[in-house]
Amino acid sequence: MRIILVLALLLFLTGCFSTGRQVTQPLAPAPVVTGVQGDLRLVLEQQFENWAGTPYRLGGQDKRGVDCSGLVQNIFTDAFDIQLPRTTSEQVSLGQPVQRQALQPLDLVFFNTGRTQHVGIYLGQGEFLHASTSRGVIISKLDNPYWKRNYWTARRPVEPTQIQVASL
Repeated sequence: MRIILVLALLLFLTGCFSTGRQVTQPLAPAPVVTGVQGDLRLVLEQQFENWAGTPYRLGGQDKRGVDCSGLVQNIFTDAFDIQLPRTTSEQVSLGQPVQRQALQPLDLVFFNTGRTQHVGIYLGQGEFLHASTSRGVIISKLDNPYWKRNYWTARRPVEPTQIQVASL
C-alpha cells in the first residue's frame, strides 16, 4: 500500500515538472529596441519626464512655457550637448532628409498645419515628443489622423552613431 502511494505521488510530481510548454495561441513578440536606438529612446523618455506638464507658450524656452522648436532645441542641448537653431524653419534645413518608414529615434518630424509649421522628436515605435499648442509637452502617435494628415517631412540632424549617450 505504501509503495502504491509513493508511486502515485511520483507520477503526480512528474506531471507538475513537465518540461513541455503548451501554448494555446502564438505569443506576439514584444517590440525590442536595443543598442544606440534603445539608449536614445530612454534618454528621450527621461527628457519627456523632465518636461511633461510644461504648457505651450509661443517663443517660450523654459519650464514656464515652451514652443515646439524651443523644446527640440532644449532637449538636444541638455541631453546630447548638440546646438540646434531656434526656429522650426531653421531646424527643417538641418542634416539629411529621412523617409517616414526609415525614421529612427532622434530624427526630427515636421508637420505643416496650413497656417504654421510644427516640429517634434521621433522616439521610435511610431511616437514623437513635442510641445502641443493645446496640451503642452506630450508624446503623440504619428498615425493619429491629425498628425498623419499634416505630416510634412523628417530630417536626421545627426547620425545616432555619433551621439554620446552619457545621461543614462
